[in-house]
Amino acid sequence: MTEVATGSTSLSPGNRQVWVRVRGPLLALALLVAAGIAIAALYSGDQHGRLDPRSADPYGSRAVAELLKDRGVSTHVVTTLDEAANAVGPDTTLLVATPDLLTTGQQEVLHTAADASGGRMVLVAAGPASADTLAPGVFTDAPTKVSTLDPRCSYPAADRAGSAELGGERYDTDAPGADSCYPSGGLPTLVRLDAADGGDTVLLGSPNILFNERLDKHGNASLALQLLGSRPELVWYLPSLSDASATQEDGTGTGTESGNEGDEDASSTFLDLIPSGWLWGTLQLAVAAALAAIWRARRLGPLVTERLPVAVRASESTEGRARLYRNANARDRAAASLRSATRTRLAPILGVHLVDAHSPETLLPAVSTHLPTGERDIHALLFGPAPADDTALIQLADQLDALEREVRTS
Repeated sequence: MTEVATGSTSLSPGNRQVWVRVRGPLLALALLVAAGIAIAALYSGDQHGRLDPRSADPYGSRAVAELLKDRGVSTHVVTTLDEAANAVGPDTTLLVATPDLLTTGQQEVLHTAADASGGRMVLVAAGPASADTLAPGVFTDAPTKVSTLDPRCSYPAADRAGSAELGGERYDTDAPGADSCYPSGGLPTLVRLDAADGGDTVLLGSPNILFNERLDKHGNASLALQLLGSRPELVWYLPSLSDASATQEDGTGTGTESGNEGDEDASSTFLDLIPSGWLWGTLQLAVAAALAAIWRARRLGPLVTERLPVAVRASESTEGRARLYRNANARDRAAASLRSATRTRLAPILGVHLVDAHSPETLLPAVSTHLPTGERDIHALLFGPAPADDTALIQLADQLDALEREVRTS
């Protein structure tokens, strides 16, 4: 059987056999892709327009924008650094939705513009990547889970709002006159700092109080309206990686960062846009692929001789093997098998060691000494080429049989 598989004649599986083998993995892959598309379609809408005051999705912020509008506060959405820096002023509240997306150069430009404006800047979930630049004197600590917290401070807006859903980023500051509210684990999750020219900066550890689905919980609405409605105009800055200032040298031309550093920050912040669920999903797919490979892999090892459950006659085994050779049209293998068996049987009779049974230099002289010189070509008979057709193969078998009988009787 092994010789047939390794013969010159191809025994590659047909199209039907290939399809039977691969249809299971293909079906599993198709189901996996379909499940991924279905999950993406079901849940992608929940995060669409996150912290966007124009979005009515659960994680949008249209509800707070509408409430501010009823109080006479206009909301203007900007997506570039130039628009945000030019819009700040004493009558303006600048909300930065995701400050960690800004490069260091962008942060410095924005801080300079907001600090001298006399207005308010609200930073939502500013982490270590942005807090120390946009709010000098504030240090970040390990984040905590979002929960309902009490203000525990003297800041009037927090005192009037009462308990609210905060947490997330935690801050620490020793700046004079700073208000530190809603502590979690001993550190505040809301900090207000006085800025130059009568303005201030507010850091929110979590965006929950701004989400549409959380606005009516506890004191979230009251706190959000007081923080964002202290001035008649609200500029809602949604940083974007498409902003040209993210890759320009020195931010917008007035910062201190080099172009290479800006590009490095922009490339690093792109990974922040990938939800953590995708990373876990990729890991799970890798583990599943490894397990599938182990399951489908063939365990190759040394051949083990096993007793057959039934006795098979040698003639039947020979006939079955011959039929396999014939079906595969493998006359070369059949002839090689016949010649090898004949040489192996002749060697002990001729006094040749089995190791040299298949060596023409050793076997042929021994045969010649036992047989009279004739017209037969012993070399071609025992070591010659493969027969050209079935008739030649049968003739070869007969000649080998005759040669063996003659050696035995000589």
